[in-house]
Amino acid sequence: MDTNKTGTSIKRLAFGGGTPRKAALTSLVVGTVLVMINHGDAIISGVSPPIWKIVLTYCVPYLVTTWGAVTGKLSELKSQ
Repeated sequence: MDTNKTGTSIKRLAFGGGTPRKAALTSLVVGTVLVMINHGDAIISGVSPPIWKIVLTYCVPYLVTTWGAVTGKLSELKSQ
């Protein structure tokens, strides 16, 4: 399903209009806070947490921000 009822591409909504930049900035801030909450004690003690856990910690806020932007844009398009 590449387009919605308004004919707008989902890819365009997800990757256009500044969405990736906003999602990346959110991911950087929120991901860093989450890494410190979840792995800060290990990092401070000199133990490196598994890299896949850190990557996922940054991916989740990126995906959530992108999803929120797309659904918000879709809602706005439907109301027009």
